[in-house]
Amino acid sequence: MSVTVIGIGADGWEGLPPASRHEIESCEVLMGSTRQLDLVPAFDPDRPVERVAWPSPLVPALPGLLERHEGRRVAVLASGDPMCHGIGSTLVRLLGAARVRVVPHPSSVSLACARLGWALNDVEVVSLVGKPAALVVPHLHPGRRVLVLGGDPREVAALAPDARLTVLEQLGGPGERVHHSLDDADPLHVLAVECGADGASLTPGRPDEEFEHDGQLTKREVRAVTLALLAPRPGELLWDVGAGAGSIAVEWCRTHPSCRAVAVERHPGRAARIGRNATALGVPGIEVVVGSSPDVLDLEAPDAVFIGGGLTADGVVERCWDAVKPGGRLVANAVTLESEAVLTRWHGRLGGDLTRIEVSRATAIGGFTGWRPQMPVTTWAVTKENA
Repeated sequence: MSVTVIGIGADGWEGLPPASRHEIESCEVLMGSTRQLDLVPAFDPDRPVERVAWPSPLVPALPGLLERHEGRRVAVLASGDPMCHGIGSTLVRLLGAARVRVVPHPSSVSLACARLGWALNDVEVVSLVGKPAALVVPHLHPGRRVLVLGGDPREVAALAPDARLTVLEQLGGPGERVHHSLDDADPLHVLAVECGADGASLTPGRPDEEFEHDGQLTKREVRAVTLALLAPRPGELLWDVGAGAGSIAVEWCRTHPSCRAVAVERHPGRAARIGRNATALGVPGIEVVVGSSPDVLDLEAPDAVFIGGGLTADGVVERCWDAVKPGGRLVANAVTLESEAVLTRWHGRLGGDLTRIEVSRATAIGGFTGWRPQMPVTTWAVTKENA
């Protein structure tokens, strides 16, 4: 089947151009949220249009909902621009671009920038619709401007205490209001965030003390090198095997909002810490799998794999190497002679680069300062195309 997606603003029917009105008037089935459906007046009673309000949760129900109306002219209402964090993108993923016709309307993002005098190309946009507020954290940088769609303004304010926040409600409609009160924001709002001086760099190598851990942590300097070897690219998936505190998975996901990670950890207590670290550093979407490798590695094929623990367990390296996609990277770190021997054997079999990393940090020695060496780390990095 094919569907037409029509953008509609808070100004409702009166704000729609003739082309959008025609698409709605000529359909047989009109889908949308209850609020959106209420914006459309009743049609000719001689040609009834079936109105279908979205169920909750929506996305799992969409395939069956569309199948029930196969062969009919289906129109879908969307807030503003359907392709800007809207239902249009979801329908394209489900049906394919050739079966979805989109009639856009000015988005709330465009309207907010117009009201604020902000350049749209200089603004970060974060959707918190049905998502945790922590997702905004990686976007908070000194002097940057962020538009937040949905979510609770008070939760965002708690994460950005030095930012200036502006609530823009019912943009484009008769009830439009722009103010700075976070306690009575209309559900249909955009939150504008003008960041202050706080904000952490997205370059890997966050300070060790930012992670909750019990000692099982890839230290800052080694972590930076490891992430450089893993070479995250937008949209890629990482397996962090033997994740410990999950620092590699967390820093991987912080490099770009579309990067994903699965952290595998056999200790339940450490697995719980991974979730807390992910939320605290703004990447709460990391999937945490509790169990022993390779038994629990029946997962979506990764673009890259990091093995930080469990190297000496039978089958771990084999399973990870078999799973990684062509062109993908595998990086493994060893601190014991036994795990280093495993890396040496695999390096002899598959090639790649074998590197020893030795780091010393300046530490107080009485009234003086001296170098305190950390345990050396052997790193093996290989790309599947090299094998």
